[in-house]
Parts: sequence; structure tokens; C-alpha cells
Amino acid sequence: MKLLVTFSKKAGRKPIIAQVVKDTGVLINVERALIDSSEGEALIDIPDDMCQIVREKMANLGATVRLLDREISIDESECVDCGACVSICPQEVFYLDGDWKLSIHQGRCVLCGRCITACPHGALSQLGEP
Repeated sequence: MKLLVTFSKKAGRKPIIAQVVKDTGVLINVERALIDSSEGEALIDIPDDMCQIVREKMANLGATVRLLDREISIDESECVDCGACVSICPQEVFYLDGDWKLSIHQGRCVLCGRCITACPHGALSQLGEP
């Protein structure tokens, strides 16, 4: 399950992710992060069955946690299987199958949005609630 964790300097300079791993024993995969001296945001992936525990622990430590249940969708009527998304994706989410048809590995997506911007036909979008 993917969670978007945001935190600010106002909440203190605590190592939130490390503290949650230590306290819960849940291994957290940081898929992307943007952190500067005053705030930060990290997209993390955790086991589905530990989602509630991790969310509560992070919130108690001063972070804002949002469940990301969106996914990338292909509009088959617009997609021409050009591969522009294949070349731009940092996580190798997209691939051309044996018939040269565009396919997706949804679990790899970190919702960076590069593919949506790169698609010359506007065939890609994010589904679900932000």
C-alpha cells in the first residue's frame, strides 16, 4: 500500500520514518522523497496489513499521512502504443508486450506523473482520489 507522508520543521526534526520502523518493525520502502530544510514529502510503500498501524504512528509523530489509491490508466482509444511513456518512466512501469501493445506494471508506479506529461496523445491519466 502506498502512503504519502508530509512533514514540516514545525513538527520538529524527528526521524519519523526511522522511528516508525523501529517502533513497529514494519519495513518501509521509500519510493520517492523530496525533503528540504523546512519540510518534506515521501511516498512510501508498506504491507497492506500494516497500513493502519503505520499511519497512526506517523500521525502521532507529527506527520500528515494520506493513502494513495490512485493508479495510472490507459485510454485504449487514444493510445497508439508509441512507447513515449516507456522511455520516460523511472520505475519501468510501462512495457510493450509480445504484440507490441502497451502494458502496465501498476505496483511499480510511484505516481510521479512524468508519463502523463510525456504522452503525445493524452492517453494516460491517474484514476482514483488524490
